[in-house]
This record gives sequence, C-alpha cells and structure tokens, in this order.
Amino acid sequence: MLAEFIAAVDPDNSAALAEKLLTKHGSLARLLARPPEVLARSLGENSRVAAMFVAARALSLEAMRSDFARRAINPVDPQLLQYLRASMGALADETLRVLFLDASRHLIADEQLHHGTVRQLAFYPRTIFYRAFELGAAAIILVHNHPSGNSAPSECDVAATERLAEIGSLLDVELLEHIVVTASDHRMILAGGSSAGSRLSPKIILRDEGGDWSSAPDAGRALANAQRTSRRRLLRRQLVGARELFGEPAWDMLIDLFIHEAEGKPVSTSSLCIGSGLPMSSALRLLQRLCDMGLVTREPDRADGRRNFIRLAPDLGNRLVAYFAGGED
Repeated sequence: MLAEFIAAVDPDNSAALAEKLLTKHGSLARLLARPPEVLARSLGENSRVAAMFVAARALSLEAMRSDFARRAINPVDPQLLQYLRASMGALADETLRVLFLDASRHLIADEQLHHGTVRQLAFYPRTIFYRAFELGAAAIILVHNHPSGNSAPSECDVAATERLAEIGSLLDVELLEHIVVTASDHRMILAGGSSAGSRLSPKIILRDEGGDWSSAPDAGRALANAQRTSRRRLLRRQLVGARELFGEPAWDMLIDLFIHEAEGKPVSTSSLCIGSGLPMSSALRLLQRLCDMGLVTREPDRADGRRNFIRLAPDLGNRLVAYFAGGED
C-alpha cells in the first residue's frame, strides 16, 4: 500500500522507497507521525514524496478533526479517540496536549502545551489553568502519549491527574478526562478511578513506565551477559588487532549504551562517539543514522544545555534485554 501511495509522485522508485522508509521508521504510523525535517533527512531536501506525506497527514487529521469540532466534545467519542491516536500516538517523545472546552463542551482550542523526552515530561499546572482563563474555558481534556507503545497509566500519571482535577475544581475549570494514547490504543485515567494520593508540589511529572526496560525481571542477567560480550570483543581485538577489520561500530555503540543504561549511568553524545573507536565525524554520522531509525534518542542535559544524553529507544531496550538474557553473543 505504501509503495502504491509513493508511486503517485515517484513510480520508478516506489518499491525501494517504501522498503527503505518502513525499515528506517519501523511502522507506517511512526512514519506518518514524523515531522517534516525528519522526512527530509530520510528522503532528501525538497523531496516530492516527503511533501506528499506531510500534506496527506495534514489532510487526514483535518478530516478527522472536522467530524467532531462542531459538536459537543465527549471524551469517549470514538472519532475523537481515533483523531488523538492518529495525531500524537506515534510521536517519539512524550507530549502533553490540552483540549479547552466552553460551558457547552464545544472546542475552543486544541493546543500542545508541553514537550518532554521519550520517557517523561514535566509541567506546571498554572500554565494549563492560566491558558484556560485566557480562553474562557469551562472544562479541559488532557491528552499525552506513551512512546513505548504501552498505554497503561503510570503512578505519576494517576497522581498528576488527581491533583489537576483537585486544582480545577477549586478554580471552576473541570477536568473531564486525562487520556493516554499510543498509535493503536488508549486509556482513560479518570474513568478507571484511583486510590493514589497526591502531594502538593508546584511541578508535575508524567512518566511512561512502559519504556523502563532496565527494571525488567531479566535485566540483571542481561546486563551480566552484555558485559561479558563487551569484554570478549575487546579481548578479541587486542589479540588479533586490526580493529577496522573486526569492528562493528553500530552494534558496539548499542551494547555500550545498553550496559550504561542498565547500570543507571547517563551517556553523552561525545562519550558514546569516542567509545566507538571511529573518527568523531564518522561516529556522529553513525549516531545520527541510529537516531533517524528510531533506535536511540537524544535527551537534553538539564544541567548543561550544550550537551545531550543518548538513550536506547524503549522497544529496542526491551528487545536487547530478551536477547542478552538468553546468553552471550
């Protein structure tokens, strides 16, 4: 189907491009969720195929949005849920979105207020309610995504929802629902109820615990096997020499990243590139390819804005746990 779509503007290369894009981005949903700059890296600047993807996505989302935009909003409306999954379920980082509604539950504004990392995002309630006052909103619906693909709300999600509902009741802005979405699923936090308590802190954290592969039951055994694999590869190179003949820099990067994350140690861009043994320019290009393929992600260092940390994508982390838990490479 993707090849047929691409053939509308590039029939000669449609099959090859479809295979390349699905290999690089993992699924059609993730591909359609990519921003224009990522598509440009995959397809080239001024690509007609990339422009067609951007236009098709915008057209599809507008068609879905227009179905419910003129009527009262209900959080359980299937068309609304389909729109939310399609528009943000496959995003690479956690994103908080707010639907602002009037007293008749009609949509006033649909805004993305906060953008986090692949694992979590932090925000201040006053940002949401200040905006609600600006718009004259009587009710809000919160939506955020879990990049791991697991829509189950974390304890942080539940506690944040309870606190926001409490603040909203004091300010006469009703929190109708908090919806967690992935590309193919959703969960509603308020509909399920909760007994979790909340603490009065000025900042709220939402966390995707489905991506925390380092706490998996087999993570300890996987770490030990990965460490042995790394030591044996180093010993092999010392015995044989000629690293350029026996090296697998992309795999070595992923092993190094897996070991450090399992040990709870952050890995900066520079340290990962230096550890690869490649020239810095080659290592940076390789790292960019890993990012473009969705295998690793960059997260800004909150203490030093000039530096980024590199993390394994949650689904790859889980696959590597299963791989190394089964034995050494």
